[in-house]
Amino acid sequence: MSTAALSAAAAGTLQLNALDWGILIFYFGIVVVIGVLARRAVRTSSDFFLSGRSLPAWITGLAFVSANLGALEILGNAANGAEYGVAAVHFYWLGAIPAMVVLGVVLMPFYYDTGVHSVPEYLRRRFNRPTHLLNAVIFAIAQVLIAGVNLFALALVIRSLLGWQLWISIVVSAAFVLTYITLGGLFSAIYTEVLQFFIILAGLLPIVVIGLHQVGGFDGLYDRIADPALFRTWEGTGVGSWTNPLGDWVGLAMGEGFVLSFGYWATNFAEVQRTLSAKDLSAARRTPIIGAFPKMFFPLLTVVPGMIALVLVPKLGEPGGPSYNDAIPELMGRLLPNGVLGVALTGLLAAFMAGMAANVSGFNAVFTYDLWKPYVVRGRDDGYYLKVGRIVTVIGIAVSVGTAFIAAGYSNIQDYIQLLFSYFNSPLFATFIIGLFWKRTTPWAAFWGIVTGTAAAAGMHWTAYSIPYFYPGGVLDPSGETINAQMVNFYSAIAAFVVDAAVMVLVSLVTRPKPDSELTGLVWALRDRRPRERAVWWQSPAVLASLALGLVVLMSVGLVLVY
Repeated sequence: MSTAALSAAAAGTLQLNALDWGILIFYFGIVVVIGVLARRAVRTSSDFFLSGRSLPAWITGLAFVSANLGALEILGNAANGAEYGVAAVHFYWLGAIPAMVVLGVVLMPFYYDTGVHSVPEYLRRRFNRPTHLLNAVIFAIAQVLIAGVNLFALALVIRSLLGWQLWISIVVSAAFVLTYITLGGLFSAIYTEVLQFFIILAGLLPIVVIGLHQVGGFDGLYDRIADPALFRTWEGTGVGSWTNPLGDWVGLAMGEGFVLSFGYWATNFAEVQRTLSAKDLSAARRTPIIGAFPKMFFPLLTVVPGMIALVLVPKLGEPGGPSYNDAIPELMGRLLPNGVLGVALTGLLAAFMAGMAANVSGFNAVFTYDLWKPYVVRGRDDGYYLKVGRIVTVIGIAVSVGTAFIAAGYSNIQDYIQLLFSYFNSPLFATFIIGLFWKRTTPWAAFWGIVTGTAAAAGMHWTAYSIPYFYPGGVLDPSGETINAQMVNFYSAIAAFVVDAAVMVLVSLVTRPKPDSELTGLVWALRDRRPRERAVWWQSPAVLASLALGLVVLMSVGLVLVY
């Protein structure tokens, strides 16, 4: 880019020429056309919320991973790369792939065969209406909070693009996402997400290639980053004397690798919703596993740029300098020529819209099916609930405008996202997994487990700020600024899971369980054991899962050996 363009980028405005604008306008035109065409296919509420369960596995698989390519994936993990270094790959290889595989191989039959529209609906059938209502409310709140993160990230790019104030960028971004989600519902979102998947790749790859060239490749990146701890993955994770950027192995393995990971991928309806849109159970089981293959390579496109930004962007993450969230936009302004800049911007905007669309489509489904229909207005025709879904979409995006300003208060939005997951996903996962595998679990045990688990996460989070162990070197910082925020999130998740599980066991022992006749198909011991049609070997979920896990293990070992 020219010197003037670089100065403008540093000041917060990216300089686009006619080619860049043409690429952006062409892409957004296609998105609107997809929404209009998808609207013609939306005739029932099932079409709007679950795409009529008609999509092939490769479509839902790409949508599954693309729905996660929002602010959490790109800005969040680039911020993690800059703040925590190579250890941020744990959010992928430890914190995603195993859970995605288990979802496809083990858990999908319980979702798909029961015909549920959502995770809260499963909890209603397995437990009781109070548990269902509690979780539906918690989920709806979580989705608009997370949608606000994606909206904030989208607004950051708009602000860099046009130089607008943040609040104007947030409102304009929300209006565009509202247009295509309201038109086509999940059907529109999924097909747009598949398109966005390829646009995102085209947008991020040039940043990686040009950035690595600027710093002298991976060897040059290693030499130019002053802190060698940023290249450790498992080194320094000893309990009691951790020096790893992400803390000790208990937090990593149990907090991130088990509770947060499985809580997100196995019970987060914004992701599970994509698998439920598949045309049959075999396609549904393969959906998250197909998504695991591109997912395992995304650290190259997110974590690595964050580390490159640590070298190329002055004062990144320091007082008075750009925040860690700005790593990707800053690199775009400094590295990319016109034309390529247009593609990268399109990819970034596509990613944030995909993430927000996933949150909003999950919110409107749960609100309509799990709150409005069973508790507010019952027994109306399908067209009425379809109309409610579209109205609720507008409301959800309006609320997300407000929650975007909460996200704006965090220098690393991945810290904020993991905080939300520890509060909302961790207790739900404990309740879900215990209820699935322990038939004796009672309805009220689930309700009180979620309540106490959420309280435990909050208690752990606020207590940690006065515990020296969570600070580097064990030195308590009264201001709390140097605390290892992600490590606190990991332990908050562990606390939520342990307390939830303990309360569920205790309450189950003193309350009455449901009879087996009401649990058929909803617990492991009473699952459908009918023989299923065998797929050819290359379509077998077990074969694909083994291949995905094997590749992750090889890459993890290789990274340890290299650094």
